[in-house]
Parts: sequence; C-alpha cells; structure tokens
Amino acid sequence: MANRGPSYGLSREVQEKIEQKYDADLENKLVDWIILQCAEDIEHPPPGRAHFQQWLMDGTVLCKLINSLYPPGQEPIAKISESKMAFKQMEQISQFLKAAEIYGVRTTDIFQTVDLWEDMHRIS
Repeated sequence: MANRGPSYGLSREVQEKIEQKYDADLENKLVDWIILQCAEDIEHPPPGRAHFQQWLMDGTVLCKLINSLYPPGQEPIAKISESKMAFKQMEQISQFLKAAEIYGVRTTDIFQTVDLWEDMHRIS
C-alpha cells in the first residue's frame, strides 16, 4: 500500500479476511493462462500477491492480454510501452480497462486503475 499506515481495529479485521480469501492456486492458473493467451515471451512472476500485482502494475501484460483477444490488425491498443514512469503505466492500465469494457466485461466487474496501482482492493 503506497501511502497507508498499518490497519487497526475493524480495518485490520477486514484486511485479514481479504488476505485469507487470496487463492494462490487460482493466481498460478491465471498467470499460466495469461502467458499462454498472449503467446509471447512473457516472464512468469514469482508466486505471491505482491509479485502478481507488480507483474500487472505497469500495464504491459494487461495490454498484451486484451490485444491477444482480438484478430491481428484489430487490436484496441496500438502502442504498448514498457515505461517506468508512473503516469504512463497508469495510462496503460486505463487503456486496458476501457478496452475490456468494450470487449464486454461488465462495468461492475472492472477495477479502477488506482486499485491496482495502490494495491487497495486486491484481487481475491
């Protein structure tokens, strides 16, 4: 969590429940599927929530994933940058989210860019 201190009381209890719900097997299956779907040389991240988040946080894997769901020449994200600048990374995540919504993912199932970036609402 970027600018947050430790949780206490009810916040701590909620955080612990979220931690307990995390499924490492599901994470591994998802990573394998993403790599297979993208059909590119994408490095497998080390296991664990923090590594999974880090793997997705710059937006490149997400953009490659959404592009892989379209026929060649019809990819929704024309340029995928491996920039280290935060605003570029957040822009790519935002492009992925817009493309996912156009693809048919329900708005209620889509996270916000800041959720991934700040690790606030972890995928569990």
